[in-house]
Amino acid sequence: MKKQWYAIYTRSRCEKKVASLLHKHKIESYCPLNKVLRQWSDRKKIVDEPLFSGYVFVKINIDEQFVVKHLTSDIVNFVYWLGKPATIKDQEITDIKLFLNNHMNVKLEKQTVRVDDKVKILSGPLMEREGQIRSIHNNKVKLTLPSLGYTMVAETAIDNIQQVTPGYLTNRMVS
Repeated sequence: MKKQWYAIYTRSRCEKKVASLLHKHKIESYCPLNKVLRQWSDRKKIVDEPLFSGYVFVKINIDEQFVVKHLTSDIVNFVYWLGKPATIKDQEITDIKLFLNNHMNVKLEKQTVRVDDKVKILSGPLMEREGQIRSIHNNKVKLTLPSLGYTMVAETAIDNIQQVTPGYLTNRMVS
């Protein structure tokens, strides 16, 4: 069977621990870490925090689900959609990695996918990607990841975006 990405719920603040344990058991996993500037009374420091609080992604065969779920009590369950474990597209995991490699202080906004303008990114780390814009305001562009139901926010110049004609849009998730 083909391996696919799945999202798993973890206990609060156990994302890094679960990802480390999965890696130790040679299970491909990904815990997206967001570089965030934190300030204490005496210093500032950039720290890595999980982007998706309470989630880690695993790339497994569906047959391995039982093993992963019972690996540790810090794994609560798989994320389900319509009664089945929700699969995440490889391209979405790649997009998250690319996005986090190029941006700090990424914020997540819970949202539902809506049909807006169809666009193509002209330059930057997501160059040549096509998708639908959730919104553009003060040079902020929002990347929609439909199967996760979140939007990542980063700044880009508005002239880096070009509207595309209907029917030209491919099945990618950038906006």
